[in-house]
Amino acid sequence: MKPLPELTAFLEGLPEPHILFDARYRILAANAAYRRTYGGQRDVVGRTCHEVSHNFSVPCDQAGESCPLAQSLVSGQRERVLHLHHTTQGEEYVNIELSPLPGPDGEPAFFVEKMEPLRVAQGQPAAQGLIGRSDAFQRMLGLVARAAPSRATVLLLGESGTGKELVARALHEASPRAGKPLVAVDCSSLPETLFESELFGHERGAFTGANAAKGGLVEAASGGTLFLDEVGDIPLPMQVKLLRLLETGTYRRVGSTELRHADIRVVSATHRDLDQMVADGRFREDLFYRLSIFPIRLPSLRDRTGDVALLAPSLLQRVAAPRHLRLTASALRLLDAQAFPGNVRELRNLLERAALLCDGDLIEAEHVQQAIDTGRRPAGGTGRPDPRPPEAPTPDVSVGSVTDFKALERAALRAALATHTGSRAELAARMGVSERSLYRKIKSLGAKDAPAAS
Repeated sequence: MKPLPELTAFLEGLPEPHILFDARYRILAANAAYRRTYGGQRDVVGRTCHEVSHNFSVPCDQAGESCPLAQSLVSGQRERVLHLHHTTQGEEYVNIELSPLPGPDGEPAFFVEKMEPLRVAQGQPAAQGLIGRSDAFQRMLGLVARAAPSRATVLLLGESGTGKELVARALHEASPRAGKPLVAVDCSSLPETLFESELFGHERGAFTGANAAKGGLVEAASGGTLFLDEVGDIPLPMQVKLLRLLETGTYRRVGSTELRHADIRVVSATHRDLDQMVADGRFREDLFYRLSIFPIRLPSLRDRTGDVALLAPSLLQRVAAPRHLRLTASALRLLDAQAFPGNVRELRNLLERAALLCDGDLIEAEHVQQAIDTGRRPAGGTGRPDPRPPEAPTPDVSVGSVTDFKALERAALRAALATHTGSRAELAARMGVSERSLYRKIKSLGAKDAPAAS
């Protein structure tokens, strides 16, 4: 059965990349935006979507990814997923929305897929934005992609240094409010006596020193996003005033009876255990539920397997500019072996110290070790066991780009495959990655390097 020409003509006029394909993943039509983004010099019609977008020889759900087509065949409904796609400009995160189209028998016959790049995140070293490709990072990013277009109040939870303000900015920039201000409020730095005035503003004469009327941060964020950082530090008396703002969308300046309306989207963040604070009576339960309509937990750096190798070159560019420093493979291995209780913030600080200790263009392992030794050393040490076996060392090539890192990773994987005789699950555990991630890595090497183990 052929698709209607009217449908393919309609897709051609859409600005976002769209494809039309059948239940066997074959692309039947692709609009100009898709051909420009994913085709390059290749013709995409007649090929499978997973081959063009991922360079996979099998459907996504057989290669460790979520497949919207497989999900739609089960649910019979539209499905949304976040994927890391290959494009003519490199890899990028893409929001995919798949819609099934019924045939004459009422069963899905065709599928339309819309792709929107998530510009706020990268799967490779980049100068700015969120960076990562680990499973934990992608799960978090999938929640960000779902929450960003909505008006829902988002609560970001996670350890200090995990990048909560970056995620708040990503939520803002991927939302319809991106053209308006993002105003951050550091709740931990505001004393109780100034909190209400800073947040809501005040009228002239409202208190000693109020010589003129002043708008608050809520007004400054009008039309945009108000980011309440360390919301667990808000004093109890102020929590009820914030609750009123969230429940009614209204507030009053200090010293005024005029009710004002706030056009804001609230994103809050904390490293504290709000559940325990509610149980202890230190945080209002009703405010907790208002703030946590859509909670997103940010993973710690130690749970983001493989992301240190992506983050380190990018962070090094930021802290060492205008110098063009690179990390040797041995320096990168030493970084990857650290626990980083301070997460990305600690990694950034360590790289800045290492850059100051390095006089040349290459940061060696000894520079990193010296930076570690001069930094904070929590009880129990900062290191974690290196999952790589001693008989499978990686070549000491310099790491300054994603291409270098991929070569390093492939070399390590080939060495591990050459010495491994057990199952795939055992090999994944030995290398410190998930079995799904291991499958993708093996597929990227080619069939000749695949292990014979089950």
